[in-house]
Amino acid sequence: MGAQGGKAKKTPLMAQYQRIKEQHPDAVLLFRVGDFYETFGPDAVTASRVLGIVLTKRNNGGAVEVELAGFPHHALDTYLPKLVRAGHRVAICDQLEDPKQTKTIVKRGVTEVVTPGLSFHDQVVDHRANNWLAAVVGESGHAGVAFLDITTGEFLVGEGGREQVAKLLDGHAPAELLLPKDAKGGMVQELAVRPEAHLLEGWAFTPDLARERLLRQFGTTSLKGFGIEDLELGQRAAGAILYYLEETRHQRAAHVNRIARLSSGRHVWLDRFTVRNLELVAPVNEGARTLLQAMDRCATPMGSRLLRRWLLFPLLDRDTIGERLDRVEALLKHGGCRTDLGTELDRIGDLERLAGKAAAGRIQPRELLQLARALRSSDAIRSSLTKSDKALAAAAGELDPPLGLADRIEATIEPDTPASLQKGGVVKEGVNTELDELRHVSGHAKDLLLEVQQREGERTGITSLKVGF
Repeated sequence: MGAQGGKAKKTPLMAQYQRIKEQHPDAVLLFRVGDFYETFGPDAVTASRVLGIVLTKRNNGGAVEVELAGFPHHALDTYLPKLVRAGHRVAICDQLEDPKQTKTIVKRGVTEVVTPGLSFHDQVVDHRANNWLAAVVGESGHAGVAFLDITTGEFLVGEGGREQVAKLLDGHAPAELLLPKDAKGGMVQELAVRPEAHLLEGWAFTPDLARERLLRQFGTTSLKGFGIEDLELGQRAAGAILYYLEETRHQRAAHVNRIARLSSGRHVWLDRFTVRNLELVAPVNEGARTLLQAMDRCATPMGSRLLRRWLLFPLLDRDTIGERLDRVEALLKHGGCRTDLGTELDRIGDLERLAGKAAAGRIQPRELLQLARALRSSDAIRSSLTKSDKALAAAAGELDPPLGLADRIEATIEPDTPASLQKGGVVKEGVNTELDELRHVSGHAKDLLLEVQQREGERTGITSLKVGF
């Protein structure tokens, strides 16, 4: 809608907003303005509806009215999960400089894109289930599929026909599904109608780019060690996921350091009807109890996620089944070991996701202390298993917690550290000389100014000299 007498002129703020919004047309853009995150136009309508916040209209200094809805920046952790759980991609645009230090419009930029399949926020993900991001690319009835849980670093890849890929998607139930935009016909185009589907440009799935991204991510010159060298379509799907990490500002993903092959020879791939009728993880009738609910007595979220996968993908390999049963039998026989394990597992928390947050640079101070405690408990578990039955002692070899990291965390972080890094008071005294000096200046500024005043008064002979700030 134009203004009378000609085209409406945008304010510098709205012009900046429009430039950033054009880079993220399919995401709700949370635009930081002072102490608020604002949404404009259709995004404001969406935010108002999903979040239950007031929708208003303003002209923002121009001649055209635009819808507006916002909330205080400190309420981001409250409102962001609601948008993501409603299926929206959210681009968080922050102020990249101090408004007091510039005379022009504040520089802003998108610092993170949170999507249903890519989120480290505790309020978004289910602690007892994986939060899978999936990608599928296919040719002539055959497709490659990949799954990534960015919170744990688990990366899986496989290939198969229409039925096999459908079973994998049903079993993993991805929160978000990446598909090539240029797919014509076949199963990929059929998948595009799913509510969790998100379309990417076709070149994001090209073989050469996919292989290059995978090799760079894992720091290797070959994919043979992962057993996926022959899965070209699977590699293309996995490569598209890595591209999506870059596009959404999730480049820091050092914990994604391996990829595993999904093999139909090791597990039963159940179809959705079997999963539903057996009520493995979801009840047929509202309020009914599922098999997972009946069995899940796991002490940690990691155990619950693993049990869920075991139920959805039962083992086929007899040797692996036997090994699992041997360990169960050993735990039943050795009550002392079982008690020790229970005690330490209660202390571990969600070590997988804590490690993922640390690798991505998204961990908070108290979570670092919990990570240190989890590493100590992991070592105690390793020690207990080593002294136990042969079947359990073998599992101890799979544990090698970096206790040096736990030492460093405990030597650096205050025991009663605040929950958020922004509140300060996180690092102990004596860790960093420069930080100690700055703290001293901050806490004794008045006394230091008096010292300067006295010293300069004596030097200049001006008895009435005053120093202020």
